[in-house]
Amino acid sequence: MAANQSSEWRTVCEKLSLAQELSEVESRKDPENNPFRSKYKARDLLKEIHCSLKKNQIEEEGEADNEADCKCRQMVDEEPENDECGKSCSGDSPAGLRAARLAVVQYYLGLNHIETEELSAGEQHLMNCMKLIDKCTTTRENVSLFIQARNQLGILWAGRDEIEKAQGFLEIAESMYLLYMREDGQPPLDLQDFFVLEGEELSQQEKIRRFEMAYTHTLYYLAQVYKNLQQYERAGQYCHSTLQRQLEYKQFVPLEWAINAATLSQYYITKTRYMEARHCLAAASVIATLAGEIPSEAAAKESDAECEKREELLQKRAEIARCWINYCLNLMQDAKKLLEDNIGELDLDRQEELKRAHRNEEEENEKGRKSTILFGSSDTFDSICSLEEKVSSMLPLDFEEARSIFLVGQSYVVQAKEYFAMDGHVTDHIEILQDHSALFKVLAFFEQDLERRCKMHKRRVDMLEPVCKDLNAQYYLLICRQLQFELAETYYEMMDMKLAVADKQDQPDVHTIKKFNHLCSSSMNYYQMFLDSIRSPEGKFSEKLEDDLLRPALVAKFRVARLQSKFISSNLATQLENLTHSLESYNFVVQYCEENPEAKKAVETELELSIEMVSLLPLKINRIGSKIASCN
Repeated sequence: MAANQSSEWRTVCEKLSLAQELSEVESRKDPENNPFRSKYKARDLLKEIHCSLKKNQIEEEGEADNEADCKCRQMVDEEPENDECGKSCSGDSPAGLRAARLAVVQYYLGLNHIETEELSAGEQHLMNCMKLIDKCTTTRENVSLFIQARNQLGILWAGRDEIEKAQGFLEIAESMYLLYMREDGQPPLDLQDFFVLEGEELSQQEKIRRFEMAYTHTLYYLAQVYKNLQQYERAGQYCHSTLQRQLEYKQFVPLEWAINAATLSQYYITKTRYMEARHCLAAASVIATLAGEIPSEAAAKESDAECEKREELLQKRAEIARCWINYCLNLMQDAKKLLEDNIGELDLDRQEELKRAHRNEEEENEKGRKSTILFGSSDTFDSICSLEEKVSSMLPLDFEEARSIFLVGQSYVVQAKEYFAMDGHVTDHIEILQDHSALFKVLAFFEQDLERRCKMHKRRVDMLEPVCKDLNAQYYLLICRQLQFELAETYYEMMDMKLAVADKQDQPDVHTIKKFNHLCSSSMNYYQMFLDSIRSPEGKFSEKLEDDLLRPALVAKFRVARLQSKFISSNLATQLENLTHSLESYNFVVQYCEENPEAKKAVETELELSIEMVSLLPLKINRIGSKIASCN
C-alpha cells in the first residue's frame, strides 16, 4: 500500500474510533436540550468513512476523482447496487472484504439512527448492510456481522410489535451461528477488525468472546420473542441458555443476572420442576452477592451514590427472597395436593405408598436432569451447590420434611420484610404476610395432633388480624377483603378442630364451650365483614354478583349459616334465634342459585348441603319452639 494510502487508511480508522467514542462515551454528557448532539457528530463521521470507502472502490474501477466523490455522497443512504460482488463471491475475497467493510459502516449508521429514534432510517441502513453481505458467501470474515445485523433487525421489529418478523430475523441468525460452528468454528473477524491498523488487531480470545456474546444476544432476544408468542417452554429454554452463556463468558451485571435467574425459577415452579427452580434461585442468591456489600445507613446518609446502591441491593435481594418464599410454598402445596384425601385431610395410606416409591424415582430423575441445567463457574459453583443443599427439591411427604422447607421459607420471609416494610410498601408487606400465613397453613396439614395444628392457625391469626384492623378499607378494599376472608377461614378451621376435640369428650367443659363459641363468633364476624364490603351503600346485595366475588360470597354465606347453627347454648330461646338466622342464610344461597342458575356450578357442594338444611332446619326449629311453648 502506498504511503498516501496508508495515511488515508489511518484517517479512516481514527474517524471510526472517534465516532464510537462519541456514541458510547461523549453522548452521556449531552445536554437535555440537545440529547443527540454527539450521536449526530458520530453520524457525520460515519458518512465520511462511507464516502472514503466508496470513493476508493470507484477509483479502483477507473472513474475520475470528482465523479467518484460525487457518486459516493449520493450512495451513502441508498440501497447498494448489484456491482462487483455476485452471490458466488467469497466473503474472504478482496471484493467480499470491501463489501463487508461497507456493510459494517451501514450497520453502525443503522444503530446510530435507531439510537436517535429515527427507526425507519435505521431499518434502511441495516437492510443495506444485509444486502451487501448477502451477496457473498458466509465466511469467518462476515459471519459476526451477519448475526449482529439480524439481531438488531429482530429488536427493531419486536419493538414495533411485529413479533413474527422479529422471530424470522433472529432464527436465521441462530441457524447461521450453528452452521458456522459446525463447518468452521474458527474465531471470526469482529466488526472492529475491519478498521484497525496493523499490529492493533484483537486477540483470538477477544474475537471468540465477542462472537459468542453476539450469539448470546440472539438467544436472549429469541427468549423474549417466544415469550410474546406464548411459547413458554421454548422461552424458558432460551432464557436458561442465555444465563448460562453470560456466566461462561463473564458478560453480566450481577443484580440483573440474579433477578433474571430468580424470574426463570418462577417459570420452573409452574411446571413443578423444582430441582431447576432451586438451582436458579441458589445461583441468583450467590451471583447477587457479587454486586458487593450493602452500604450502611450511615454511609447512605453521607452519599447519594451509596444511598442509591443500598436501596438497589436491598430491593433486589428482597425480591429474590420473595421468589424463595414462593418456591417453598409451592413445593409444600404440591405435596399437599398429592397427599390429601377427598375431604382435604392427610391420606396416611397414600403417604406410606408414596414414601416407598418416591425417593428412588426422584433421585434418579435428579441425576438425569442436573447436568443439563447447571449454572456457575469455578469460583461460584461450590457456593451455589452449598446453598442448594439447604433445602430439598423433592415434595415433602411427612411433617419433618415439610417443616424443614417451612423453616427455609420463613427465613426468607424475615429477609423480605426487612426491605418491604409496612411503612412505604403496604401492599408488598401484606402479600409477604399472606405468604407466611400460607406457609403455616400448609405445614398444619402435615401435623396430625389437632391441638398443635390449631396453634399453627392461631399464629396465622396473630400475624394477619392486627393488619386487617388497622388497614383503611377505603384505600385498600381488595386487600381488606382478602384478609377478612382468610381470617374467617382460619377461625373456621380452628372451630372444626375444636369441634373434633370436643366430640372425643363425654361432656365438654365450660372452658371448651367458651373457646368453641369464641371461634364461631370470630369466624362469623369476619365472614360478615367480607359480605358487608360487597353490599351497596344502602346495605343491599347486588341481584347479580360479580364473577370474582360469586363463589367467595356464596361460600361465606353458607359458612355463616353453618356457624350460626353450631353455637353451643343451653338457652332454648338463643338456640331458636341462632337456628332461625342459620335458615335465613341457607335460604339466601338456595334462592340466589335459583334466580341465577349459572351460579350453581361455582358452589355445587355448598348448594346441595344448603338445600338439605333448608328442608331439615324448620323441623328442628319447630321442635325447639314447641319446647319453649310447653315451658311457658
